[in-house]
Amino acid sequence: MYFRQFLIKIKKRFQELWQYKIFKYALIVHLFYLALALILTLTFFRNRNDFRVYYTVGKVFINDINGLYDRTNYSTWPFRYFPLSAVLFIPFYLLGFDLGFVFFNLVNLILNILICIILYKIIILIRGEDHEKDDKRVILYISLFLMSIPNLFNYILGQINLYVTLLILLSLLIYFKYDQIKWQFIASLILGISIIVKPITIFMIPFLIAINYDFKKENLNINFLNTLIRILGVLLPLSLNLFIFLIYPSLLKGFIAINFTGEDTVYINHSFSVTKIIENLLFLIGFSEEQLLNYQLFIFLSVLLITGGLSFFIYIFGKFNSENLIFGYSFGILIMLIAYFDSWDHHLLILTPILIIIIFNLPRHSEITKNFIKPSFFFFIFVDLAFMGIWFFTQDWFPINFVPTLFLILIFYGISKQCLKGD
Repeated sequence: MYFRQFLIKIKKRFQELWQYKIFKYALIVHLFYLALALILTLTFFRNRNDFRVYYTVGKVFINDINGLYDRTNYSTWPFRYFPLSAVLFIPFYLLGFDLGFVFFNLVNLILNILICIILYKIIILIRGEDHEKDDKRVILYISLFLMSIPNLFNYILGQINLYVTLLILLSLLIYFKYDQIKWQFIASLILGISIIVKPITIFMIPFLIAINYDFKKENLNINFLNTLIRILGVLLPLSLNLFIFLIYPSLLKGFIAINFTGEDTVYINHSFSVTKIIENLLFLIGFSEEQLLNYQLFIFLSVLLITGGLSFFIYIFGKFNSENLIFGYSFGILIMLIAYFDSWDHHLLILTPILIIIIFNLPRHSEITKNFIKPSFFFFIFVDLAFMGIWFFTQDWFPINFVPTLFLILIFYGISKQCLKGD
């Protein structure tokens, strides 16, 4: 009985959405992305996609877990995530490559549907009072997300960004909807699981600290209980990896090498992080790979300390409404995209939903939205991938994919300005 009512409710809602032309176009385009990705990957890019790495990870985890970070086990790119994330890929390996890839992307399709639902719920909760009260504009932006080019790229590569996006949006929804301590813990737990799936969200952790400077009272306010519960929640899933590292000590060494100190972090590529741009520039002026290996960690840590330090300072002294975690999450993902060696176009599927949330949280005619957030949002969903293509034509004499970096900095500046000036 309840299931039937649930289906009737879904059908009714779908019929309502179908009245919006933009939603029709978005659905058709998105399904086209999925079909095109299945055709291209299973025919032309069988050995040039990220799913091939995940598929191999499932095999290695079952047969030789000590080889999880052994570069020789992988024909394309190495595995970089925490050991426990490998468990996620075992079912796809057991299905075989072709069926596994199809099933993997069908799961991605379901995740995209869930992301849209959660994104809608968050927007309704945090939407500014001067925004339109109907759903038209909300549906527009969600439809734009579905039509975004990074979605096609994500399907073709067989990437797991949507798992992360779903988890961070779900945690954000719970934070906003429930004040009770147990829900704060659950939201943090979900965020911690997202870090296990893919460490791209790891720099969100400092922004879970419930801290803010009160300019009227001229004192620093810290909610110790909330902070403690949040940090415990996010670290609990991560701590499970410590047991894996203790049981298999070689994995810790491999994890550090493959992510921070090994040769894979200094190769010239089209990553648009500031760290990678600096590395590519050093290559361009004559630095050898061996020389760069001596400086790579210093470069990464320098960029991380500058962006992370500025972000946390602004987060403490910013003038926020009750939804300050929106900006905390924004800073967390921006720090990673700007500072880490590898920042790719498909990672934008994690950033763009947060930009949509910011657009609806800020005043309807905010100058920050107009000048910083919207231009970056539209660039990332429709234009950014073209600059990756340009990079492949220019890499021999100018291997710098700098335009996406400029838009990341534009967003960083915009939300920093907003946080410091308040409403």
